Amino acid sequence: MTMKTRPVPDPVALDEVDLADPLLHARHDLGPLWRRLRAEDPVHWQPEGRHGPGFWVVSGYADVAAVLGDSETFTSERGNVLDTLLAGGDSAAGKMLAVTDSRPHQALRSALLKPFSPRSLEVVVDSVRRGTRRLVAEAVERGTADFAADVAAHIPLAAICDLLGVPAADRGHIISLTSSALSSADGVPDEEATWSSRNGLLLYFSELAAERRRKPYDDVVSLLVNREVDGRPLTHEEIVFNCYSIIMGGHETTRFAMVGGLHALMERPGQWRALKSGAVSTSSAVEEVLRWTTPALHSGRTAAQDVLLGDRFVEEGDIVTVWMASANRDERVFDRPDVLDLSRSPNKHLSFAYGPHFCLGAFLARAELSALLESLRDLVAEAEPAGEPEYVYSNFLSGLSALPVTFHAETL
Repeated sequence: MTMKTRPVPDPVALDEVDLADPLLHARHDLGPLWRRLRAEDPVHWQPEGRHGPGFWVVSGYADVAAVLGDSETFTSERGNVLDTLLAGGDSAAGKMLAVTDSRPHQALRSALLKPFSPRSLEVVVDSVRRGTRRLVAEAVERGTADFAADVAAHIPLAAICDLLGVPAADRGHIISLTSSALSSADGVPDEEATWSSRNGLLLYFSELAAERRRKPYDDVVSLLVNREVDGRPLTHEEIVFNCYSIIMGGHETTRFAMVGGLHALMERPGQWRALKSGAVSTSSAVEEVLRWTTPALHSGRTAAQDVLLGDRFVEEGDIVTVWMASANRDERVFDRPDVLDLSRSPNKHLSFAYGPHFCLGAFLARAELSALLESLRDLVAEAEPAGEPEYVYSNFLSGLSALPVTFHAETL
């Protein structure tokens, strides 16, 4: 078990902290480090280390938003997460929405906008509400549950699998693959196991896409198979990579927001009572949970040209990482940023990123979190820890891989 009870030891120099190390994020509260970086070195150069070449660490809200909003200067086309960039680039570059820019990005995004629109998602959201209430009710009836595995893991996965047309019988397999493709629950991710999980997902969606060519359904995979982008059909590889991106983007981050949200509420009875009583709206609570948990720690870019960022000279080809985990606690933007305030307004967090790569599934993620908070509010009188939580090992995702909880039912 790992507990985030210790801040990062105050180093002699910031250069001694390796932000590429999954152990650092799993075992330490990085709040003090982020405050120091924002104050002393908001555009910080982390030198070459055992995880790979050096890279820029951008920690302030304004600088993070500036990088995310400028895809011409800071491109995603060589990769958008640190591990991929340190390894030399992303094999899906130019083929997957998350790692394309400019016109190809706009064309592919336009093709995917409709199925992720509020109107198109009405049926999925209704299903999410019913499924979430059932999962919470079952956990409450049992009394004790691992909220991460028994409840949170199933809600976003069900919604995304409904959209992609993944059969119910395959969803347990998909959960296991997504959970180990970007992180590990039991120590530093093993590179071979990580690649095996990613390749397993790609193989699964390759076979599903082939099936949809033969027999299309009303799902996103069939849409991609039959859709033209810029006057040409998508290649099989492009279809597979984008299915992978949708399942990863739609499952892991929302799951961690859900688990982290309940964990935070159990530690703050006043905020739980505010939610229960209706003193705060569900929509406001959703936004604060997203800010508080910030499930995607960072986003990665490559400088496409020489540029001055803050007061630092960034050279063409440099890896630039922007840390939403820090930006969402920037005291220049958020009043009392280290306080969970479900009534916080305004709340312009960057948990869904910003600019051209703003999360396509933001509406669905908000609907899923809303359904969960409403179910907890209605069905749970009190929730309390039933064991120690366990943190995921990753330098990209932040969250709890296990959260044992005892639920006390709301009496009518």
